[in-house]
Amino acid sequence: MDRTKLPLLGLTLDELKQVAARAGMPPFAARQMAQWLYGKRVQTIAEMTNLSLRHRQALEQDYEVGRRPPVEAVRSVDGTVKYLFQVGDSAVESVYIPAEDGSRATLCVSSQVGCKMNCLFCMTGKQGFTAHLTAAQILNQVLSIPEADTLTNVVLMGMGEPFDNIGQVLRALTLMTADYALAWSPKRITVSTVGIMRGLRRFLDESECHLAISLHNPFPQERLQLMPAEKACSITDMLQLLRQYDFTHQRRLSFEYIVFRGVNDSEAHARELVRLLKGLPCRINLIRFHAIPGVPLEGVDATAMTALRDYLTRHGVFTTIRASRGEDIWAACGMLSTLKKEGRL
Repeated sequence: MDRTKLPLLGLTLDELKQVAARAGMPPFAARQMAQWLYGKRVQTIAEMTNLSLRHRQALEQDYEVGRRPPVEAVRSVDGTVKYLFQVGDSAVESVYIPAEDGSRATLCVSSQVGCKMNCLFCMTGKQGFTAHLTAAQILNQVLSIPEADTLTNVVLMGMGEPFDNIGQVLRALTLMTADYALAWSPKRITVSTVGIMRGLRRFLDESECHLAISLHNPFPQERLQLMPAEKACSITDMLQLLRQYDFTHQRRLSFEYIVFRGVNDSEAHARELVRLLKGLPCRINLIRFHAIPGVPLEGVDATAMTALRDYLTRHGVFTTIRASRGEDIWAACGMLSTLKKEGRL
């Protein structure tokens, strides 16, 4: 990337109006630029052919579109594709996940290079934190994969903690849902978090997208062993905040629960989950654990997953088992980028 030029991707309509004014362009050129960036998805300013040549040349003095293709793609036998995008000297991952019946195509995108949360079960946390992604870099993942036109859903559930980068994440969500940009329904977008309170509150107040909370254990001290963020983002405080909002209409609230053998799979854990979430309109997504090197955790078999789901459902908590996808291509978050970082890819 030419670091002397600023990306147009990631700018709001009001900001594009300011760009137009500085370039001596009429105000309506801002909406034209937005259409080229987010509707027609061009990769160069030269492609914005309803702008005059003089205006395009003026823009090119200081700006570029800001699109970058993935540098690696690894394909699974089940159709899942893991992409790597270069960000400076590092790489971030996006995962394209088509439904087996063709009804959906989901992209899991990253919001940071690395992560500060250091969850025991996550390879990204082992990398440490390097940088926040900009809204342009988040949107680039959505726009620059070959399957971009087939996407039905996006989840910010890749590398990084979205609410630790709340400003850029909210900007990206605004552009994904704004009528002048991608114009997606908020129902098509889910943001996953460990529950950072300052970001969670802003998200609940400023966005209508779906919310997924990484829970993984209903007992605070046990959750702390899996997720050091519990110390600052306690289940108690998080649920107290969530109960102040309405999840009975458009926005959906989910709790992600990776099931570990002998750690969080007992009936006592199931009972506490029921107690903890009683009266809160939500669902639990049970997730099979993808083993990562050097982590002494094991997943459970299908029978145990089904038994846990059925117990929770019988006791009033709507529960699903998320299908495991892409396990043959280092499906666990952060594994592919770690191999790239270590020069093993």
